[in-house]
Amino acid sequence: MTTAPSVPVPVSVSLEIAVTSPTGALVARDGGADRVELCVGLELGGLTPSQALVEAVHETGIPAHALVRSRPGGFVYDGDELDLMEREVRAVLRSGAAGVVVGALRPDHTLDVDALRRFVDAARSVRASVEVTLHRAVDHATDPVAAVALLADLGFTRVLTSGGAPTASAGAATIARMVDAAGPVQVMAGAGVTPHDVPALLRTGVAAVHLSAKRSAGSAHDGVPMGTGDDGSAHFVTDAAVVAAARAALDA
Repeated sequence: MTTAPSVPVPVSVSLEIAVTSPTGALVARDGGADRVELCVGLELGGLTPSQALVEAVHETGIPAHALVRSRPGGFVYDGDELDLMEREVRAVLRSGAAGVVVGALRPDHTLDVDALRRFVDAARSVRASVEVTLHRAVDHATDPVAAVALLADLGFTRVLTSGGAPTASAGAATIARMVDAAGPVQVMAGAGVTPHDVPALLRTGVAAVHLSAKRSAGSAHDGVPMGTGDDGSAHFVTDAAVVAAARAALDA
């Protein structure tokens, strides 16, 4: 792993946990998370949660930022997909989400700034103060550092990134460069993060650390597959011990 430049650690670094259920949100809340990213289909990289799920997580009291991603796969979307996600942005916010997590790329792997403006405008049409996060589509951009430099003018609050690497630890040096380029936009490190990784990620200067803190639920099924992506594996749940360990690493 390349050593990241040493920069001052922010005074307060937030902990965000990716969850897929109200139970997961409660585990994250009680373990000391500052907010959750809410999605379904974590095994697919995360998809838009339902209205009922957003409402139920809102009732737990922890701020929930809903992922808006209409399908798995890449981040280049056609007009119908963009229309749907614009609707989903408004729907999840009206259902109680504290913020939204969005992203889109052009075929040349630069940010689709027109689509991103649409998402931000849709979010702010529901609530002017809402927080908007760019998701890890940025890690598929040709130049993640140049991409984050555009986000302040587009109205984004923060960006979730692994520095364009498979894991945030591997991309730590690039994450530090993204912090420098992002200006007022918060940079949040995520992808393959464990509590052990937190101290090194803090040295990049990030404003937040994101992890799924997941473990297998041990509820695999046998027999007829339920789709091409279904191998019968168990689904994931939020692990209270991992959340607590991440919180302790941040507080240390």
